[in-house]
Formats: sequence, structure tokens, C-alpha cells
Amino acid sequence: MKGLGLDKVTRRFGGLVALDNISLDIAPAGITAVIGPNGAGKTTLFNIISGFDKPSAGHVFFDGEDITATPPELIARSGLVRTFQLVQLFDDLTVLENVKVGRHLHSFGGLWSAITPFHGAKREAEVETAADALLQQIGLAEQASAHAATLPYGQKRLLEIARAMAAEPKILLLDEPAAGLNREETLHLAGLLRQIADAGTAILLIEHDMSLVMSVAARIAVLDFGQVIAEGSPGEVRENRDVIAAYLGTTEAGVV
Repeated sequence: MKGLGLDKVTRRFGGLVALDNISLDIAPAGITAVIGPNGAGKTTLFNIISGFDKPSAGHVFFDGEDITATPPELIARSGLVRTFQLVQLFDDLTVLENVKVGRHLHSFGGLWSAITPFHGAKREAEVETAADALLQQIGLAEQASAHAATLPYGQKRLLEIARAMAAEPKILLLDEPAAGLNREETLHLAGLLRQIADAGTAILLIEHDMSLVMSVAARIAVLDFGQVIAEGSPGEVRENRDVIAAYLGTTEAGVV
């Protein structure tokens, strides 16, 4: 099976069940969102998918392969690349260098590079060209030589996405990318996510900004106490009374 699949995934922390028998299929195209309140199990789900945590039971599959026990670096190389709730950049590196770090995920050194310096130089030039193109795409080309620490918060979020995209993911896992962004920055992010998906990279998105979710996601899964309580199109989720009451507020309140 192509794409990402979770089969009866459970994660227990002592007596706490963070994920309870989760089964999900994520298409290898488009944008899928996972929503739910704090503590619903969304980040635990991402940690298990990306290999930073292991399930107490169940399996994770990617492109037909069982990756449940696979280390995170090998999962990333296979095409599942993630960002985190808290921005994690190399502050002492430049903007361009941060993106190049992501691109080097697929670079290999060793004896071949040592005895063929031309090959190594050619590869480095290709990495820099690809990084430059990503900075153009996200609108940070003019900041390429600035240190990452000097960027305002919204641009740091964009840089983290660019670095993840530099690793050439098949599915990009974004953990609350709109957190801390103002309205203008969120609108820019929405356009960027659509552009990424339209270019062929699938996105799995955790997000609390319902306006963003409803505007970009093709499908939405709703978590509550570690269980999937609803799954469907934005329209189907919008009309689900349990979801409206528990997560989106009421239409009378103007949240939906």
C-alpha cells in the first residue's frame, strides 16, 4: 500500500493511554489534518510515525513497509520528514546553511568523496542550488546570509518548513506550523502548503487554527482522548455535531 498507514496503534505511558487502537490511512497526495484539543494524542501520534517514539501495540506502515521499529533518521531518509511544535533551527548557522543541512540528509561522504573531490564539489553545488530555490519559494531569499537567530518568529517557521522540504519528503509532517503566526503570516502559510501539495508532496498537518485547516485540508481526522472520533472531508467534519460541540465550538458562537 502506498502512503502512510497506522494499524491498531496504541501508546501507553504507565496508566495513561495516549493513543488507543488508532487505525488511519493517509493518502500519498494532498493535505490531511489531525485536529483535537491539547492532550488528545496528536503529537504522540507524530512521534510514533516519525520514529521518535514506539507504540505499545500496533504497527506503522509506509509505502508498504513496516517502519514501526525503524530509527527516525532512516524514516526521514525513506521520505517521512517532520517539523516540531517548537521551532528547532541551528541559530548559529545562516538561513541558507540551515536549508542545506536538510538537503544533506541524502548526501553520503566516505571514501568515494575523499578520492573524488570533483564529485563532492559538484554535489555541494547542487545542494546550494536546491537550497536557494527553496528560499525563493518561501520568500526568504533576501535573508539567505542572515543568521537564523536574527529572523522574526514567523520567518523561523517558514525556514523550518524549507529545511524539511530540502530533505525531499514524500510526506511532510507539520506539527502546528501556524502556532504564533499573525493573520497575514497564516494566509501566506496556507498558500505555501497548497503549493507544496500541488507540487506532489503530501502533507500531514497537526493544527489548532481551524480556519487554516478548513481552507487547506482535503481530509480531517479528529482525535479525542487518544481515539479517532471522526474522519472525513472538511464539510463532513464541520457538520459532525460531536466535533462541533467538542472542538470547533458552536455555529452560534461564530467559530465554525
